[in-house]
Amino acid sequence: MSNTVRSRTVRGDGADLAVFERGEAGRPVVLLVHGYPDTHRVWDAVAERLAGRYRVITYDVRGAGASSRPRGRAAYRFEHLMADLRAVLDATAPGEPVHLVGHDWGSLQGWEAVCTIRERFASYTSISGPCIDHVAQWMRRPSLASLRQGLHSAYIGFFQTPLVPELAWRSGVGGRLITRLERGDPEFGPTLPRDGAIGVRLYRANIPGRLARPRERRTEVPVQLIVPEGDRYVQPAMAESVRPFVPNLWIRRVKGRHWLPAARPELVARLVTEHIEQVSGGEPSRGLRRGRVRAGKGDEPEFAGRLVVVTGAGSGIGRATALAFAERGAEVVAADRDAESAARTAELASLLGPAAVPYTVDVSDAAAMEKFAAETDVPDIVVNNAGIGMAGSFLDHTAEDWERVLGVNLWGVIHGSRLFGRRMVERGEGGHIVNTASAAAYTPLRMLPAYSTSKAAVLMLTECLRGELAGDGIGVSAICPGIVNTAITKTTAFVGLAPDAQDAQRRRAVRAYGLRGYGPEKVAERIVAAVRHDRAVVPVTPEAHLGYLGSRLSPGLMRALARARF
Repeated sequence: MSNTVRSRTVRGDGADLAVFERGEAGRPVVLLVHGYPDTHRVWDAVAERLAGRYRVITYDVRGAGASSRPRGRAAYRFEHLMADLRAVLDATAPGEPVHLVGHDWGSLQGWEAVCTIRERFASYTSISGPCIDHVAQWMRRPSLASLRQGLHSAYIGFFQTPLVPELAWRSGVGGRLITRLERGDPEFGPTLPRDGAIGVRLYRANIPGRLARPRERRTEVPVQLIVPEGDRYVQPAMAESVRPFVPNLWIRRVKGRHWLPAARPELVARLVTEHIEQVSGGEPSRGLRRGRVRAGKGDEPEFAGRLVVVTGAGSGIGRATALAFAERGAEVVAADRDAESAARTAELASLLGPAAVPYTVDVSDAAAMEKFAAETDVPDIVVNNAGIGMAGSFLDHTAEDWERVLGVNLWGVIHGSRLFGRRMVERGEGGHIVNTASAAAYTPLRMLPAYSTSKAAVLMLTECLRGELAGDGIGVSAICPGIVNTAITKTTAFVGLAPDAQDAQRRRAVRAYGLRGYGPEKVAERIVAAVRHDRAVVPVTPEAHLGYLGSRLSPGLMRALARARF
């Protein structure tokens, strides 16, 4: 069985190391190295998920878990840790290139390994543990980021004091503090008090000397850097200090705290697998393509490697938005209920950027949207833009009118946000949802009861989603255009009127909006800016700004305006 755990003892550099193995012989080897103050157990859930494809090795480093505990600070210097790691490699994968994964102090060891015995490694994934030499050089260029990191690293100074750190660990205070700070992640084993006390020697034996005399450390090993944005101890800026020293670098920012392998093992296993498959000759995942851009490889367009789904993309704001993102390097899925219009938008987007894909879907159809989401890669950005217009007296609106306008304008947004938002959360790499509302969402007008209601609901839904999804790194924005010259005026239903009267109203609306001269391209630019800066509510046109201000400062005035006939 792939998840049967086989254990043995390997003799390291004066230490006996407890080594654990999963997976079938003959498969590529993945070596997972744990940090401080944990043991190999922090990797258990990740290892179980990887063992179906790889042979997975974990071990307790010296001083931790079931491995022996050499005496004295000097026994925990990097040269001894590297000798231990070599011993594990020689015993489990002699002469075979290994995919290395390190977390925390295991990551520090990993950097040392790929910079000194690089020929043994096919790839390296580092989580929450920088190279000390890189950090030392980064800290010599003072900045707000380095000052902030210094505050987060204050515990390192505490670990240099004699006896007190050991007493804190052995009394149980250290374990309780970490458990409270990390909300229960991970579940440490029974050896934690002893592991924490002895592991302090790692800091004392290595940190002061390396910070004072950093060495030149470079590696050609392909490196994936996973950066949990909620890490209390390793800030993103410090983690990414490796940039100048690693030519083959991918950076994956994810939502999570320091002990990511224990808290989100499915995410870590997926990211590790994607990296291994890529360096083994497979097609890089979209996340890795984004990561390569993030690592600063060339002058890439702003949204290169990102997938953008736009509904209602066949014309107007939707088409302009699809083209704006395509021009900035995004891969676009142009969705519309009109197949010909969607295809035309995809064709135009492909001329500006990467190949775009059309998709025909009615956003009000729940089953069709389920199918759409299932057949589309997880997007980085979703623009729920599809909408229809409807005007007339409330008493002239039929139940069917309400169902139609709410089905597209509100349920379309609900379906898109729910289906794609869930997949974004599960992926764990953030994203952005943009919902096209309207100035009508906060500007009551007597002749737009159904339309305004649908857009007001979209605005409130967006505000609620923004609060819920913020913790997953997913921004949510409501775009509130005013009078914009789009094709919606040609299709707006004027309820309660005969067909000829409706046509006359549409012609007047088209003429008025044309004279207004505010094109959808300007709205698209505001949508791009909303994603770029993670803005919450974005009024677009001057009248939309005035209406928003009025709704905040004088609701009574807005109600008075609602009684006016236009």
